[in-house]
Amino acid sequence: MAPKALIGCLKSLGIDWMAITDHNTLANCPAYAAVAEREGVSFTWGVEVQTAEEIHLLVYFDQPDKAQAFGDELYESLLPLPNDPDFFGDQVIIDENENILGMEQRALLNSSIWDLNTSVAKAMEFGGYCVPAHIDAEVNSIIGQLGFLPAEPVFPLLGISAGLNLEQYLSKHPELRGKAFLRCSDAHYLNDLGSGSSKVFAHDARVSELAKAALNLEERRLLV
Repeated sequence: MAPKALIGCLKSLGIDWMAITDHNTLANCPAYAAVAEREGVSFTWGVEVQTAEEIHLLVYFDQPDKAQAFGDELYESLLPLPNDPDFFGDQVIIDENENILGMEQRALLNSSIWDLNTSVAKAMEFGGYCVPAHIDAEVNSIIGQLGFLPAEPVFPLLGISAGLNLEQYLSKHPELRGKAFLRCSDAHYLNDLGSGSSKVFAHDARVSELAKAALNLEERRLLV
C-alpha cells in the first residue's frame, strides 16, 4: 500500500484521520506523514508492538520526534533474527515518492523482549498512548493471550476488529462495559480500507484529543 494510493483511497472513502501502525517499526511513518499532509489528511504516528506475551499493542504519538525515539528503543528490544523474505516478503523502507530507501533485515514479525507492563511504561516515557489491538481476536490480543483484561495497566480505550458486533461481544464480556472502543480497518491491502472506522468528536486530530474522547471529557466523545 504505497502512500499516494493509500491516502487517495482514504479520501475517496471520506476518512480524514489515519494512523500507520506497522508491526514493531515506525520506519515508514515519515513517508505516509508527508503525503497525508500534502493531501489534507490528518496523520498520527503509530506502531503495533508485539509484546513478549505476543500481545499486539497499538501505540500512538502526537510528537514525531518522540515516536522515532521510541521506535529506536523498540528496535533494540527485538531479537536479532533475520527476516526470511521468501516467506514473509521484503521489509521495504520508502520515501514519500515511493523510492526504496533501504531494506530492513531484522525480522519484524517477532516479539519484543518487553512484556506488556514494560511496553506500556516505555511507550508512556515517550508520550505514547496505548490501545490493546483487536481484543476480540483469538490470537495476539490481550484477552486471547492472557484470557482476561488485567486490572493493570489501565486501558481506557480498547481496539476491536472491523466487523465485530460489539453488543454481542459485550454480552459475552460484560466486564468490558463502560470501556471505550476503537474500531479500525487494520488494513493490509487497499481493498480492506474503510472496512472499520470510528467517529471522533474532538477539537482536532491529536492523540491527546482521542484520549479525552475515550473518557468523554470536555464534550469529546467517540462512536464506533
